[in-house]
Amino acid sequence: MKRLGNLYGRICSLENLQLADEKARKGKLRSHGVVKHDRHREENLIRLHEMLQNGTFRTSEYDIFKIYEPKEREIYRLPYFPDRIVHHAVMNVLEPVFVSIFTADTYSCIKNRGIHAAAEKVKRALRENHEETKYCLKIDIRKFYPSIDHDTLKRLLRRKIKDVRLLSLLDEVIDSADGVPIGNYLSQYFANLYLSYFDHWIKEAKSVRFYFRYADDIVVLHQDKGYLHGLFREMQVYLADNLKLQVKGNWQIFPVAARGIDFVGYVFYHTHTRLRKNIKQRFCRRLARVNRRKVLTEAEFKQRICPWWGWAKYCNSINLINKLSKNSKYEIKFRR
Repeated sequence: MKRLGNLYGRICSLENLQLADEKARKGKLRSHGVVKHDRHREENLIRLHEMLQNGTFRTSEYDIFKIYEPKEREIYRLPYFPDRIVHHAVMNVLEPVFVSIFTADTYSCIKNRGIHAAAEKVKRALRENHEETKYCLKIDIRKFYPSIDHDTLKRLLRRKIKDVRLLSLLDEVIDSADGVPIGNYLSQYFANLYLSYFDHWIKEAKSVRFYFRYADDIVVLHQDKGYLHGLFREMQVYLADNLKLQVKGNWQIFPVAARGIDFVGYVFYHTHTRLRKNIKQRFCRRLARVNRRKVLTEAEFKQRICPWWGWAKYCNSINLINKLSKNSKYEIKFRR
């Protein structure tokens, strides 16, 4: 594999920092960090350029808080300037490099893929290969982001990058927190890179045809239940020996026809796809809250439930939509 150098100059150029600033601020124009940065925007970017050139950039102190939906986890937040701009500046250059390493069956946080691309791939596999997809192996990694080993991640980065100054910057970001902090823009790419060679091993060395990964959620389909048990044991060994990761104890091998595959917010069967139960429940609760609003136009109504419709329209949900429409102020009807 060819290792890439001469990347750091492109990352710390003023033109790239300006582009990173434009990307990082999308949807955040009224946030405190952006407003504060804009008071001295040009001076800040010049100062950041000099910090990167001189090698004096250091990751700022994290603001750590917890979220509880869809599950409890710690989120690490960095200030807009200089950290978020630096992360976008790095990814302006490294994103195509990282994506070139990922397999086609990796879906999280990658442009033109994501949840719905993963869902469509699973649906197609089940629809067109009924006999070869009778059984499912479903696993996820125990405390994936906090368990990522820094030395292993740095070694994986050096398999593709040889630019010493860039590696020093990435090492500094990696060592700024335990594991890989959820909330960093760079973290989602670090996480994908960490499992990318595992993906290649599955697809190339083990010749697995039906393999799908979204972050640390992994689904493998096969016609032989015994084969999946053997593959699972090999996967455990690979993850432990090469990546210092452990599989959660809730791993499953089951017949698809009996239970369906709970993955990326849906439950997949050979003949149809349903919404995951907790997403359907949140949809119903949101609709109930919206219906309690006394003054609400149809446009405002649709705007408030649009995210949930975005889930529902990609599965077999017509009965659910019809039932909810009967108890709603306006008909829940969008273009599919």
